Amino acid sequence: MRRVAWVLAVLLAFGVAGTPAPAPAQSPPPPPAVSFEKSSLVIDTAAGEQKFDVELALTPEQQQRGLMFRQKLGVHEGMLFDFVATQKLSFWMANTLIPLDMLFIDADGTIARIHANAEPLSTRTIDSGSPVRAVLEINGGAARMLGIKPGDKVRHAIFGNAR
Repeated sequence: MRRVAWVLAVLLAFGVAGTPAPAPAQSPPPPPAVSFEKSSLVIDTAAGEQKFDVELALTPEQQQRGLMFRQKLGVHEGMLFDFVATQKLSFWMANTLIPLDMLFIDADGTIARIHANAEPLSTRTIDSGSPVRAVLEINGGAARMLGIKPGDKVRHAIFGNAR
C-alpha cells in the first residue's frame, strides 16, 4: 500500500511539474498606423479668431480611424473630416479615449451644429442633424471655452474661404 501511495505521489508530482504554465494573456496588437496630412484653419467667432492646427481625414481609411486610440489632444488641435459631398453624417466614439466636441460644418464653412463632450468609447451614434460637408473634432469642452457657436464660420481651403 505504501508503495502504491509513493508511486501515485511521484506521478502526480511529474504531472503537475510537467504541465506547462498557461501563456500570459497578450493584449491585442496595436492598430496599423494611419498617416494624416496636417493643415490649419480659423474659426471666426463673436470673440474673434480661433486658430487650430488640424489633421485632415480625407480617405475612407483616415475617416474610419479618426482620433481613435489618442491619449490627448491640445486645446487648439483637432481633426477635420472632409466628405466632399454634402450629406447627413453619423459618428460614434468607439475606441476614442478622450471626450470630443464635434462641429458639423456646411459646404460654405458655416457651423450647423455642435455636439459637445461626446462620451469616450461610446457606440451611440451622433448625427449631424442636417446634411453637411465636414466635421471638425476638437477637444471636449473647447467649443464652449473658446466661444465657438453654431453660425460661426470655419475658414479652410476645403470651403474655398481660406485667407
